Amino acid sequence: MSTMTENKKAHAHRNNGGNTHSSSRRAAIQAIQSREPVNASVDYTRNTVSEIYGSNVFNRHIMRTMLPKQVYKAVLRCLDHGERLDANHADIVANAMKDWAISKGCSHFTHWFMPMTGLTAEKHDSFLVSGGDEGLAILEFSGKVLIQGEPDASSFPSGGIRSTFEARGYTGWDPTSPAFIMESTNGKTLCIPTVFCSFSGQALDKKTPLLRSLEAINKQATRMLHLLGNKDVKRVICTVGPEQEYFLIDEAFYLQRPDLINSGRALFGAKPPKGQEMEDHYWGSIKERVLAYMMETENELYKLGVPVKTRHNEVAPAQFEVAPVFESSNVATDHNMVLMEVFRKTALKHGLRCLFHEKPFSGVNGSGKHNNWSMADDEGNNLLEPGKTPESNTQFIVVLTAVIRAVNRYAKLVRASVAFAGNDHRLGANEAPPAIISIFLGDKLTELVQGIIKGKNDDGKLSGRTIDFGVSTLPSLARDDSDRNRTSPFAFTGNKFEFRAVGSSQSIAWPNTILNAIVAESLDYMATEIEKLTKSGTDLHKAVEQVVKETLKQNERILFNGDNYSQDWHDEAEKRGLPNLKSTIEALPALTEDESKKLFAKYGILQEDELDSRYNIMLEGFCKTINVEALLTANIATTMILPAALEYQTRVATTIVQTKQAVSGINLTSQEGMLREVAEKVNKLRENIELLESLRHSSKEDEHDDLYAHAKFYQHKVIPAMNDVRTIADELELIVDDALWPLPKFREMLYIY
Repeated sequence: MSTMTENKKAHAHRNNGGNTHSSSRRAAIQAIQSREPVNASVDYTRNTVSEIYGSNVFNRHIMRTMLPKQVYKAVLRCLDHGERLDANHADIVANAMKDWAISKGCSHFTHWFMPMTGLTAEKHDSFLVSGGDEGLAILEFSGKVLIQGEPDASSFPSGGIRSTFEARGYTGWDPTSPAFIMESTNGKTLCIPTVFCSFSGQALDKKTPLLRSLEAINKQATRMLHLLGNKDVKRVICTVGPEQEYFLIDEAFYLQRPDLINSGRALFGAKPPKGQEMEDHYWGSIKERVLAYMMETENELYKLGVPVKTRHNEVAPAQFEVAPVFESSNVATDHNMVLMEVFRKTALKHGLRCLFHEKPFSGVNGSGKHNNWSMADDEGNNLLEPGKTPESNTQFIVVLTAVIRAVNRYAKLVRASVAFAGNDHRLGANEAPPAIISIFLGDKLTELVQGIIKGKNDDGKLSGRTIDFGVSTLPSLARDDSDRNRTSPFAFTGNKFEFRAVGSSQSIAWPNTILNAIVAESLDYMATEIEKLTKSGTDLHKAVEQVVKETLKQNERILFNGDNYSQDWHDEAEKRGLPNLKSTIEALPALTEDESKKLFAKYGILQEDELDSRYNIMLEGFCKTINVEALLTANIATTMILPAALEYQTRVATTIVQTKQAVSGINLTSQEGMLREVAEKVNKLRENIELLESLRHSSKEDEHDDLYAHAKFYQHKVIPAMNDVRTIADELELIVDDALWPLPKFREMLYIY
């Protein structure tokens, strides 16, 4: 090839942006511009929501029509009163479930469970048993197969409970959560919610401890209600409504971001010129393409009996939220995992990618999962409903007091329930609750609590107020007893507590397990204290009054109604002795404390080895997450960002040299300053990459025997080194020729979809 030809090709290459990355970015934008919203075929004039809702669920309605009356009643006793289902009945249920699933187009079934990966797991088996003597298919599904499965347990996290070679594990049917059908492009699968345990019976999943915690709180709450005179209550359940935040970006951008693909968050990216400061995205008009996506996800979730109710734009650009109606804690947990899976799958159909990471983009709000928690008896009464006069509602006051004591006494456990690498990016920022756990009650209830402590009756002056707009045609609005506090990690919001610190990618099983456990312990404590007083001759009313007063007085430090972001609160919290566990590494040791072990063991939720395993799994998860991010950071910086910066440096240097040759005596101080700035940043970037690589290799070589020490090394050494690489890279993004920059920028990903 001649030199002239080579020069022409080099010139053409420079005119095309200098590399293929820039042309790929432009092509991505052009592809997005040409996209049309996908026709989701959602038409509720043909099939109403009522007609499709639960159509893919083996629910009570289906069971009532397909099961013998005696068996159906037995199933109801299991669902409503916690009675164990007879094995003979299981055969009948299994056969009906199979017939229903096959009639809906299913060929396979799976025991669907939640291992300690934080995701769901499934192994599909066919209903086909054999071809038979005549070569005809025989389809069977027995009660034994329904009740118990045997997956390989060796490759799921066990935290030291099992050796790698010990492969056997068991899944066990959870009849309290209905079986459902997941549809895919080429088939349907019957999914049976199950628990998962080791060969020796230790829980290896997130559901088993949750179910155990629900049993504990049912026992103690029922005991308390009976003590207070409510003898008709037979069962108490916990209810949850998890609000789910998420981001949507176009698939064309996503596929050009190795960091998003492999870690779920953008490890590089300068803050966009416009972020969320205009406050124009929150509850704004939903774009046609996004609305089409939302409608299809809702349609799929309705079929699965997931009661999604609310959809809207969230604070950050490209961020959205969906919220369901309250359900029992166990079912709500299953439904939230189903929701995330449906959202991910449906996004692909629309050329989008759904991101659940807590902080996929720096500089704008991250995502949480607000866990709205309450309790209800078997007659449907909410135990956290204050009523018109909360001061006279003894039951409400007792339950409220138990929650206050629980959160104060076990604040470190509450914090540990939401501790993992992704959530470290948002807790404490001006978008999410801080790491300091506190309770917001609002003015009315705070006055009530203070009145009880001081022995004064609340006069209820705040009740019944209205808001008058001053316009004759507008009606007056009833005003709540208090405003909402968006900065509080644990806020009372009318008839429930909103735990706002839960991460958006996180299963709600673990946070709710801990909430249930600590409230069960508090109800147990208070019931015991009341019983002691009544046995010694104290009137029940006086005994309740005394225990409530003393308990509130001992735990009032956890109450705070102000701005949780302010430095004043951080200073005040320190004076009150409230823990401020800012990172996962600071928070997780709460699981190893004797008080925690005694709590979980006492109520049969987790034995010591099961709790230790979770601690180890969480530490391992933290280390693995940071290691993956460190690898990605070094790799992307070395192979994508550094070459682009060097190319720009070369162009500036070449321009300076050629200009000096062409024009003698010209002052090029400004251009030389540009070159110096780029060269210095390139040098610094390379130095930071080398340091990060050195630290990462050092960590691998040491492989600390102490897992906690290993995690601390990642926290205090590797993460700061990653941040240093990013800082310089993001600075280079703002000065390097845009045509050379290899990664889609935030200003594109957050606004073009």
